[in-house]
Amino acid sequence: MNALEKKLFDHLAFLYGEEKAPALTERFVASLNKARERYPELTKSSAEEKVSERDAILITYGDMVQKPGEAPLKTLASFLKKYLDDVISTVHILPFYPYSSDDGFSVIDYRRVNPDFGEWEDVSNLSENFRLMFDAVVNHTSAKSAAFQGFLKGDPKFENFFTVVDPDIDLTRVFRPRATPVLTPFETAEGTKHVWTTFSADQVDLNFANPDVLLEVADILLFYAAHGAEFIRLDAVTFVWKEIGTTCINSPHTHRIVQAMRTVLDMVAPNIVIITETNVPHKDNIAYFGDGTNEAQMVYNFALPILTLHSFHKKDVRVLSEWAATLSLPSDQATFFNFLAAHDGIGMLPVKDILSLEDLGNLAARAQSLGGYVSYKSNEDGSQSPYELNINYLDALSDPVEVKKGIDNLDELNINYLDALNNPDSPEQNTELIAKRFLATQAIMLALRGVPGIYFHSLFGSKNWTEGVEKTGRHRTINRQKVELSQIEAELTDPTSLRHLVFNGYKKLLQARMSNPAFHPYGAQEILDIHPSVFALIRTSCNGKTRTLCLNNVSRQNLEIAVDLTWDATSLTDILNKKRFSITDQQLKITIAPYEILWLTE
Repeated sequence: MNALEKKLFDHLAFLYGEEKAPALTERFVASLNKARERYPELTKSSAEEKVSERDAILITYGDMVQKPGEAPLKTLASFLKKYLDDVISTVHILPFYPYSSDDGFSVIDYRRVNPDFGEWEDVSNLSENFRLMFDAVVNHTSAKSAAFQGFLKGDPKFENFFTVVDPDIDLTRVFRPRATPVLTPFETAEGTKHVWTTFSADQVDLNFANPDVLLEVADILLFYAAHGAEFIRLDAVTFVWKEIGTTCINSPHTHRIVQAMRTVLDMVAPNIVIITETNVPHKDNIAYFGDGTNEAQMVYNFALPILTLHSFHKKDVRVLSEWAATLSLPSDQATFFNFLAAHDGIGMLPVKDILSLEDLGNLAARAQSLGGYVSYKSNEDGSQSPYELNINYLDALSDPVEVKKGIDNLDELNINYLDALNNPDSPEQNTELIAKRFLATQAIMLALRGVPGIYFHSLFGSKNWTEGVEKTGRHRTINRQKVELSQIEAELTDPTSLRHLVFNGYKKLLQARMSNPAFHPYGAQEILDIHPSVFALIRTSCNGKTRTLCLNNVSRQNLEIAVDLTWDATSLTDILNKKRFSITDQQLKITIAPYEILWLTE
């Protein structure tokens, strides 16, 4: 037994018991050996670094861009090649498999491409210009999947693939990310059974207490690697282990499941990067790094979106800066997946121990006042509390004329916002200012240590899609609009449009970032305390030779600031606009304009 096989044995012993571990290890190793024979190209370990400052990941649905008479994956590939080939290294295609609900996150068949999107050849063609990231939606499967249909019919193969619970058992301790019941009754060949459904009645949780489930999931991960995935996102992985009497999130068994997946990939496909998606409080979230070598290579930095939003609302970066100063890395093999927006909402749970209840309440009220929604979760005591804000990130930054502290009348806020939109002197009517403010948020995300993940609608300056919410009745639809190719291209060529201003400004940021080794995902990071309205940090390249001072004004005011440098320099140059700034006695004194971004380097 080699070192990796011993690791796998230890994981299986922890999960399923010492007695079963030898036989299970033999089964797993035999399956992995067959995978090596099927996919010999995966076994070669690359000496190249997996990520660098040149990496940025676009998050998109496979059918995000549409053209009549053409498979959406083909349209997406040509669109991205035309507009992003020089600034985006990787494309994260959100679940593109056949599905029954939740825009792809209720998977019917993990090994097929949704025929409405295209076929595997289209995915392969996309990989000719971009690295690829796939979703492994393995906490749950569709109620219409072959496995669950087999379970309903009494097929012994799937008898223990799902978690059946007596409905009279007390499950009040179970953490609920939704306001729906944790159990759903289904009629089976053996009568009514109550099955665990964390997210919806159509999303049935897999039972990882059955080693056959883990073995099947391991095979799916290797299948994705063989079909072009270099990054694999473990969706909702924090919920995979059920244990009655506990919260059923973040358990030691959950971490062992992720570690087992990492070991399987290290054994057969060592170049694959695992990214965990765990929308939980920050300290629990970063625990998925493990010891820095044995679990996820990247974790979603879930606290960043709402803390950045809070900073721009308050025009005060002190909470954001204090939190960012804690962002240490456990090793040189793990880093953050930084993002501000995605296909889901803006999670509130990750900052429950960072922001006050008053701050969270004001964020929720403001989102609603700006045309967004608030989704709720159920608590142990039967009450409900806000779980996420459902609003486009660009719109979430807007200012109603008045957002009164502790205001209860959301209708009043809506009226005020409409008044603002009808006022030609309102900042919300100034397209250039809207774009500038939005790009200032994105610059913070791009400057922080880690790999940036950029949602399609952020990169292309989209706004709330309230019509979509009316059509589907689902709050998350507000940020999931699919766009017509002809329409988006027309807007991108219009120099006065919001899409044009956001997209071209974003490309400029990305081009500057990828040319500067100080922005390496593993480079050093120091947060500075300069001014309450200026987010400031110094990034340093891995070899220590390149330093960049990043300054972001989160207010609408000109600010006089002074920065004391810890190194000798006579001047610094802004790599975004090529402006040069003089240094006197190791101090930089400047006026930073409203929402200005400065990336200053020697």
